[in-house]
Amino acid sequence: MQATLYIAHGSRVKAGVEQAVAFLQRVQQEIEIPIQEICFLELAAPTIAEGIESCIKRGATAIAIMPILLLAAQHAKHDIPLEIDKAKIQYPTVKFTYGEPLGVHELLIDTLHARILATRSLTDQASVLLIGRGSSDPAVQLVLAKIATRLRDKYAYVAVDTCFLYGVGQSFEEWLQQKQNNNNRVFIVPYLLFTGILHQSIAKRLMGYEKKNIILCESLGYDDNVRKALVERIHELLQF
Repeated sequence: MQATLYIAHGSRVKAGVEQAVAFLQRVQQEIEIPIQEICFLELAAPTIAEGIESCIKRGATAIAIMPILLLAAQHAKHDIPLEIDKAKIQYPTVKFTYGEPLGVHELLIDTLHARILATRSLTDQASVLLIGRGSSDPAVQLVLAKIATRLRDKYAYVAVDTCFLYGVGQSFEEWLQQKQNNNNRVFIVPYLLFTGILHQSIAKRLMGYEKKNIILCESLGYDDNVRKALVERIHELLQF
């Protein structure tokens, strides 16, 4: 019997976990699979191993594992595959398949633009900064740069830059230093699913820049476009 296991990132903030679960429950309604379970990569329970065990206890003989991640970095490339390899040894008769992070998707580009429109402050000659969580994997830089280019071209922004809260690539602090001598309007969109601690951290770092024409938007978040993109990725996974 086929199962789908959703792996969300997890958060120290209870509201972050609740948001992820509520979002995935909406996704589950669109996936016609008899067994569907939710688990977390870290910072919340159940764990990946516990999620796999729950699927098997419900009769799963094949498990499609879907990472709820925006970009393919350490978690997607190493941490989750490591857990799958362990499960393959523990449950040798069960078939495991593994999906892709959301990556570059037109619906997510549309949501980024919607976040800017929601501020009701969009003007001609506006620029955008996308802030990623960050990773030591250089591939994350390239993918976020592709997303930035697509957003710029699709919605005619003057420029769309990227930076990261940690890891490789330009840091948020470096970008702020460059902004010191530039008063053109910039919309900052955190490229994050959960609007929690990291969003608050960005807002805190912007204190003192109120006169620099910088507008912080809501994070990408769990909207209908993200839900549709994820459902599409799950259907792709279930075709294998």
